[in-house]
Amino acid sequence: MTQMVFINIPVSDLDRSKSFFQAIGFTLNLNFADETACCVVIADNINLMVLSHTKFDSFATLPRADPHKTTSVMIALNRDNRAAVDAMVDAALAAGGTEPKPATDHGFMYGRTFQDPDGNVFEPFWMDQTVQN
Repeated sequence: MTQMVFINIPVSDLDRSKSFFQAIGFTLNLNFADETACCVVIADNINLMVLSHTKFDSFATLPRADPHKTTSVMIALNRDNRAAVDAMVDAALAAGGTEPKPATDHGFMYGRTFQDPDGNVFEPFWMDQTVQN
């Protein structure tokens, strides 16, 4: 069996979130969707479940964090090159996201950070896989 990853994040406006993630290049899997949740396909086996606060709270065992005030998770997404990192963040900004800090460039690794409209943190990055320590 192929293993799949489903990352669950709380969102305050499901339709806005679906539009946001489509705007940055992801697709929706409507087989895992209803009025409280939707599956956003990041890659073949990696999915982001955007859940209404009520739906998220029904799964959580601790209180839901407010991502505008605290960082509970940073979702790092590798991209093919620097231009793809910039394209994703630029699309996120155009769709209503924010960029809370400047890009980081270590030569062999380049990354930027954006927050979705709910404050969830995403970090697209490119890393030269041929560089070894």
